[in-house]
Parts: sequence; C-alpha cells; structure tokens
Amino acid sequence: MSLQTRLQTASSEYQKLQADLSNAVEARQRLDAQLSENDLVKKEFTQLAPDNIVYKQIGPVLVKQDQAEAKSNVETRLEFIRGEIKRVEAQLQDIQSKSENKKNELVQIQTALQQAAQQASPSPAAPLGV
Repeated sequence: MSLQTRLQTASSEYQKLQADLSNAVEARQRLDAQLSENDLVKKEFTQLAPDNIVYKQIGPVLVKQDQAEAKSNVETRLEFIRGEIKRVEAQLQDIQSKSENKKNELVQIQTALQQAAQQASPSPAAPLGV
C-alpha cells in the first residue's frame, strides 16, 4: 500500500475516532446532568415528612406514588447512572488511547512522505569551479 493511501486511510480512521470521542463526551455530559438532577431529587426526599404526598408524572398526568417506592426508584436510577458513567469513562479512555495511537501513526506516515518527497526532488546542482 502506498504511503498516500495509508495516509488517507489513517486520516479517515482518526476522524472517525474524533467523532466517537465527541459522542462519548456528549454522553458523559448528559449522564452528569442526570446524576445532578437525581441527586437533587434525593436531597428533596430527605426533607419530606412521612405524611407528604409524592406524585409521579406519567405523560401529562400526575399519579400519586408511595414515598418509599419513589425513593427506591431514585436510588435505583442513581445506581444505574453511576454505572453508565463508569462505562462511558472506560469508553472515553479507550477512544483517547486509540486516537493518540492513530495520531502518532499519522505523524510517522507524514514524516515518511516528506522524506520520500525530499529524496525524489533533485538536489540543486553544485556550481562548477572556474
């Protein structure tokens, strides 16, 4: 495979890795927002009196829900979100590692191309002594 072809292939692979990295970062940010929101709900639950009524929104309707069940649902959601954050963090590290390797490969190919171009171009002729 020619250096130019290798460069194009590595470049497109690097661009795909960068897109994957961007998607993973966005997913991580969404999970952070969900974690913050659910932590806030959990803190609000600590301020409830046992006789307070909790409602859950299902579509456009508010449905009465047992306090203990609501707290349990929030805890379960928090555990799930934390697990997803760990998974996305591992994915981010993997993509960053692959991206760095691909970047190094691109630099090596570009260096090889430059060296090949320098060897192919004729060096200027030395002036003849008179």
